[in-house]
Amino acid sequence: MEFRIDHFVNALIYAFLGVIIYWIAFVISDKLTPVDLWGEIVQKQNVALAILVGLMSLGIGIIIAAAVH
Repeated sequence: MEFRIDHFVNALIYAFLGVIIYWIAFVISDKLTPVDLWGEIVQKQNVALAILVGLMSLGIGIIIAAAVH
């Protein structure tokens, strides 16, 4: 098995693209919620919201991974 630089560059490009799309999707979903997610999770220790945001993040990640793949 040989190392191919073009495959490595493609993987980096798709990884970077996936992270950017994920970040944009998360910011949009944060703006659409009626509460401040960071304040609720960190300052008010809202565990249920933290679990919901974590699952939402996993879902967005799975969708982006399928789309980029």
